[in-house]
Amino acid sequence: MTEPIRFAPYGEFEADCPARLGVDLFGNRWLPVVVYMLREGPQRHSELLAGIGGISQKMLTQTLRRMERMTLVRRRRYAEAPPRVEYELTESGRDLLVPIHALGAWVDAHGAAVSAALYGGTDV
Repeated sequence: MTEPIRFAPYGEFEADCPARLGVDLFGNRWLPVVVYMLREGPQRHSELLAGIGGISQKMLTQTLRRMERMTLVRRRRYAEAPPRVEYELTESGRDLLVPIHALGAWVDAHGAAVSAALYGGTDV
């Protein structure tokens, strides 16, 4: 078994606890999805909208604006007619791919059992 990661001492999720930021990032339904979609490079709003199933244009816009404020994505506007805007991950946004991939590995290993427990059926 691996040793647990040691973090700086904080209280039980006190207001200044950095773990709250992580919970907030992954508690947002669309933020990790948008990060994952941008993993291979810049994309336009329309490309993201077409590639992400189930997200509305309004929600994608809100998510991208929030991510831009959090410095996870960079918005580039090109002086063209018609105007072209692309979104790309910043270094901190790219670093979020590490826990996203780790979560994906966990789902591969345990998702069927969790789904079976929640929704019935058999464990695959």
